[in-house]
Amino acid sequence: MLMTDLKGQVALVSGAGSEAGIGMAIARRLGAAGARLIVTASSQRIVERVAELRAEGFEVEGRPVDLTDEGQVREFGVWAESLWGQVDILVNNAGMAMQGSPEPFSALAQMGLHEWNLSIARNLTTAFLLTRTVLPGMQARHYGRIVNISSTTGTRGSNPGEAAYSAAKAAMVGMSMGLALEVAKQGITVNSVAPGWIATASSLPEEAEAARFTPIGRAGSPHEVAAAVAFLASPESSYITGEVLVVDGGNSRVENKAP
Repeated sequence: MLMTDLKGQVALVSGAGSEAGIGMAIARRLGAAGARLIVTASSQRIVERVAELRAEGFEVEGRPVDLTDEGQVREFGVWAESLWGQVDILVNNAGMAMQGSPEPFSALAQMGLHEWNLSIARNLTTAFLLTRTVLPGMQARHYGRIVNISSTTGTRGSNPGEAAYSAAKAAMVGMSMGLALEVAKQGITVNSVAPGWIATASSLPEEAEAARFTPIGRAGSPHEVAAAVAFLASPESSYITGEVLVVDGGNSRVENKAP
């Protein structure tokens, strides 16, 4: 049952290019709650996602944008606000990988500066640029919900080869906490959702195997992440800000993860 009523609100969701990904699940959940949707991704496949969402009955617009490019983000923000005159909800989900450019995995000692900067840009700078673009409108209206999709990687644990990704996702939480204090008296909340093992089209076999050893015994679904986002994006979460909601089946609470 959907307890959240977002009728009359506009939700912008980044990183919605994958048909079976977390971004699309979030868009569907917010749309089902009544929000008008703006979706984006780094490639033209967002056009297909917009068509799918429209076929499902949602009011949605979307277009591709490189969220690591300041100029493109500024232009996109102007376009997004022009559609319905506002953006009430921002979900920064973009990151991890761009189509045709997987997330670099490298030991820190062998990592080049380009690889480091790429990971930071796509996993952290994207959220900074898009948030900075829509924030003035939220401040003017004295209302907004910003939800950043972080990860348990970097905030609860990590893996070899993921130092850069971990740094970006941990920094996203730090950014959220700082911003939450800056806008707390302006009717704007800023929170993070940290997914653990989530079954998506990009999940690797070893990730699916690792998910079997969570306390719940399975990977989570994009829909379960979307449910957490929908709550934090709703008026019901008005007294929650600067927080991190972990969605990992209890995995980060287990010290001994051996079979």
